[in-house]
Amino acid sequence: MVKLIVLTNNQILISQIEEIGADIGEPDCKLTEPFLVASDCTLSPWLIEYTTQSSYMIQSDKILTICDPKPTLLEKYQDLIK
Repeated sequence: MVKLIVLTNNQILISQIEEIGADIGEPDCKLTEPFLVASDCTLSPWLIEYTTQSSYMIQSDKILTICDPKPTLLEKYQDLIK
């Protein structure tokens, strides 16, 4: 499922997200193909400057909220990950 994810550091991502069972304190969310959403709604691959990975594990306590992206943003994202 593709969601808009607001992190506690105020970054906004659009990504496929999956909850993973994990022990307390361990990363429990898997982000696949995350893109950073800029204020003008442009998308850029998250952490592209540092890695070639396309999947990341994060702790759910780093997420402020998760919501559905607008259809236009979802379409733009889906075009990029094809």
